[in-house]
Amino acid sequence: MSAMPRTLFILNGPNLNRLGRREPQIYGHHTLEDVRALCAARTDELGWRLEFRQTNFEGTLVESIHDAIDAADGLVINPAGLTFTSVPVMDALKMFDGPKVELHISNVHAREEIYHKSLMSPVVTAVMAGFGVWGYRMAVDWMAQRLTSPAAAPRAPS
Repeated sequence: MSAMPRTLFILNGPNLNRLGRREPQIYGHHTLEDVRALCAARTDELGWRLEFRQTNFEGTLVESIHDAIDAADGLVINPAGLTFTSVPVMDALKMFDGPKVELHISNVHAREEIYHKSLMSPVVTAVMAGFGVWGYRMAVDWMAQRLTSPAAAPRAPS
C-alpha cells in the first residue's frame, strides 16, 4: 500500500496575475503561468500534488489558506501587497501548522520603506526575497527537504 502523496499549496496575492507585464524591471518577464509550470515540474518530480492559486482578493486568499490548513503538508505564499497590511492573512497563516514560506520575487528590503515591514514574517517558518521567479523553485526544493527530513532542517541558534 502506497502512502498518499504530499500536497503543496502555493498561493499568490494581488497583482501577481500581471507578472510579465507589470513593472518588468522589478519583476522580470516571466508570467505567473511560467511560475506555475516551474513549480509543477518540480512537484511532479517529487510525486507531489500541487495546488497553485492566485487571487486579487484578501478574503479569497484567507479562504485558500483555510483550504491549505485542511489539505496541505506545506505552504508557500507570496501575499504581495497584502504582506504589509493584512491582519486576516497573518491570522490565517498562524493556523497552518506545517512548514510555510513567505516568498517575494523582488528584494522588498531594497525597495521603498513601505515594503520593509512584513506582517507575515513573524508567523512563517522561512522568508525568501529577491531571487526572482526562481525563488519559487528554491522554495519547493526547501519544502522537499523540510518535509522529507524534518530533523535535518536547520534550527535557529539559541
